[in-house]
Amino acid sequence: MSEHTVRQYDIELDNIRTRVLQMGGYVEQQVVQALEGLLEGDLNVIDRVIGNDHRVNELEVELDEAIAQIIAKRQPAAGDLRSILSVSKVVTDLERIGDEAKKISKVAKLVYETAAVAATPRVQLRHIGGLAIDLLRRSLDAFARLDIDSAGEVCKLDKEVDAEFKAVMRQLITFMMEDPRTISRGIDLLFAAKAMERVGDHAKNIAEYVIFQVRGRDVRHVGLEELQREIASPKA
Repeated sequence: MSEHTVRQYDIELDNIRTRVLQMGGYVEQQVVQALEGLLEGDLNVIDRVIGNDHRVNELEVELDEAIAQIIAKRQPAAGDLRSILSVSKVVTDLERIGDEAKKISKVAKLVYETAAVAATPRVQLRHIGGLAIDLLRRSLDAFARLDIDSAGEVCKLDKEVDAEFKAVMRQLITFMMEDPRTISRGIDLLFAAKAMERVGDHAKNIAEYVIFQVRGRDVRHVGLEELQREIASPKA
């Protein structure tokens, strides 16, 4: 590539990254509102999240088209190709996080639109939801700054979300065993908690793509200790 072409590619990639971060902000808002709807029973908020899911899908399609265009036009190689592929993977995970927000809202709608609220197990979902949202924010910040140290912290903290999901699951099983009337709503809440846990998983994926972009190492299937060593090692 000529110097001018390289500069144009950098401008186009920066523009796409900015749009991805805007999508990330929108998706984060969807998750925050989905959790609010589930905890507070606000059907207007619940319906808004479900209705706005189409916009997340539209953003994914728009960004996929922009990424395809930049690949076709610039034919990036090596580090440039790694960067654009990482961005593409982040877009996919953001769309899936949007799907999880919609799932949480659908559960909330089931709970609050039926007469079975009294038979709903009282489990603490605020904590796991807060952890998942915090992880998403951290991963987007790491993506914005290409900060592999912050990305590594996200990967480590994902274990807390997993542990909290297991705790919620144990609580729900206890409720359902003690009072069979709570089984139907208990299963619904288990789906909601699982969706929150999946938000954390997708945030971890985004953090791993940051490490891949910066270091060129695919760390999706390595252990936490090996991942930390990769972050700590001098850049090749």
